[in-house]
Amino acid sequence: MKGFFAKFKDGLKKTTPTFYKLFSSAGGLFGGKKIDASSMDELEEALYTADFGVETTEEILEEIQSAYRKDKELRGQDAAKIGANVLKRVLDGAEGDFDLTGDEVTVIAMVGVNGSGKTTTTAKLAKRFKEQGYNPMVGACDTFRAAANEQIKEWCTRLDVPLIASHHGADAAAVAYDAYAAAKARGSKVLLLDTAGRLHNKVNLMKELQKIRRVLQKHDDLAPQHAWLVLDGSIGSNSIDQARVFHQEFGLTGLIITKLDGTSRGGALVGIYRELKLPIFYVGLGEKPEDLQRFSAETYANAIFGVEE
Repeated sequence: MKGFFAKFKDGLKKTTPTFYKLFSSAGGLFGGKKIDASSMDELEEALYTADFGVETTEEILEEIQSAYRKDKELRGQDAAKIGANVLKRVLDGAEGDFDLTGDEVTVIAMVGVNGSGKTTTTAKLAKRFKEQGYNPMVGACDTFRAAANEQIKEWCTRLDVPLIASHHGADAAAVAYDAYAAAKARGSKVLLLDTAGRLHNKVNLMKELQKIRRVLQKHDDLAPQHAWLVLDGSIGSNSIDQARVFHQEFGLTGLIITKLDGTSRGGALVGIYRELKLPIFYVGLGEKPEDLQRFSAETYANAIFGVEE
């Protein structure tokens, strides 16, 4: 199986081609060419195109330019390391961590708009937790969209993960309540709730999410212990608006960024973390369950700039 860094590097291939062009050994800056005004212009364009945002882009450019003023022989490989180090500094504290060792059921509410990959990501997480021995259970709380129920049922059958579901149009909070009771009875350590995502009707969606929370707290005052927003990495900086709305209305505890393998705008997660300071737990780098990887700021930054680990 490919190593962690290799998966990141491959998964970010749509984000990083311009960076590879600049820093690759095949004639790019990394191949020995010295930094000059033209290469700095190319780098600036690449950073903005990838949606790293104004602040982060300016910090990277300023640090490389500062190093160049001190050393006119500055090479591309050194510039790449500077850029990666700036990203690591900006993302300090961004790696999400959580504990599943308690006696109570840990509830993770998976939230996000339709099309973000929320249901598929829920299934991938269930597979990971099962492999880690946590006996996960899934609650199908997206009762608004009929296809969501069918999709999560298919995944859970394939993965042999228990699912609590109801009919299309059922009360999502009632499903959450029943799912918690079942998880408690069966000794599950973690309950994943796949919720609805119809942002075009924001008021109703947020009321539904808040009702799910109230009902869960009849079982446990702390539930849901986690509320993870699943964001489509391909929509770039627009994802910040989504994150802001869900955070204000529901109180997020973290993020999962999906579809980073299919976008040229993979820098947006930097801007999201910079503004909201929400930890990033996982990133999606492909369609297979194993392509859902724990987020590593160091590996992400090195893969973006082609700095080998």
